[in-house]
Amino acid sequence: MKEAFELFRDSYRKQIDELSANELKFEPDNIRKAIDLIVNCRGKLILTGMGKSGLIAQKLAATFSSTGTPAFFLHPGESLHGDLGALQKGDLVMLLAKSGESDEVIQMLHVIEKMGVSVISILGNRGSSAGKMSAVIIEAKVSQEADPLNLAPTASTTVALVVGDAIASAVSEIRGFKPENFALFHPAGQLGKRLLLNVEDFLLIDRGIPVAPENVDMKKLLEIETGANLGGVMIVDTAGKLAGLVTDGDIRRAIIKFGNVLECAVVSIMTKNPISVNRGTRAIDALEMMENRPSQISVLPVVDGEKKPIGLLRIHDLIRAGL
Repeated sequence: MKEAFELFRDSYRKQIDELSANELKFEPDNIRKAIDLIVNCRGKLILTGMGKSGLIAQKLAATFSSTGTPAFFLHPGESLHGDLGALQKGDLVMLLAKSGESDEVIQMLHVIEKMGVSVISILGNRGSSAGKMSAVIIEAKVSQEADPLNLAPTASTTVALVVGDAIASAVSEIRGFKPENFALFHPAGQLGKRLLLNVEDFLLIDRGIPVAPENVDMKKLLEIETGANLGGVMIVDTAGKLAGLVTDGDIRRAIIKFGNVLECAVVSIMTKNPISVNRGTRAIDALEMMENRPSQISVLPVVDGEKKPIGLLRIHDLIRAGL
């Protein structure tokens, strides 16, 4: 018997070979028709299939949904016991099947045909009963499976998956699907956080906004800083606009330099005209601004359109959120 890695590699290469061979069988007009049907569908895209093909169909339903095409999986067996009620005029069905002769699939297709719903089929057997009831057939045929017995759906499901994903990708691009759209459907993912969250989503307003006038005495400034506990205090001029920033680091450096920091004037230790970001700035852009500089910023003032502070952003909170 071959060594374990050789067995693995043989199966892996068989699937690659079947993918390459299947590409030569593609009929461009059928691919275009399938994509056109999906792009112009005003209803839902229903993915269906039995057994392992059904599992691939479930994955493709998720792919289509996350890239802008409303889609869901319909089990052929369950469809015959009421779930066909989910289909409506204007919907579109995409079937995945190797033989195209499963009893449940054929019974389901007969009903779908009566409903006037079009079917796109990704088939291993284009001359099958399923093929005869399909508006468009995309061949996904393999010469052999990738398992040693040539029985388990392996290469055939890989080809069907790749064909379906390629169609979904083409449809997404034609529709002008953008990263912002993708993020909207994946708000909990890293991309969603990067594209959807703004700086104000991270402001701990419940702690108060640490703001003080330029003529504030050091004792009062320390009270404000301690109360908010955000790592700094924003200093404003007489018009309430951001004029400076005093951080915990500024206070430590002032103690080292002057000794009794309580005798210092705030304007003598603050950073004048500090870097700030406007309300509505993406949190990821603020994070890059804080990190990509010779000296990293730990807190960043957030201001409104009039340069008046609305909160203090901490780099710690951005990193903890997984940005």
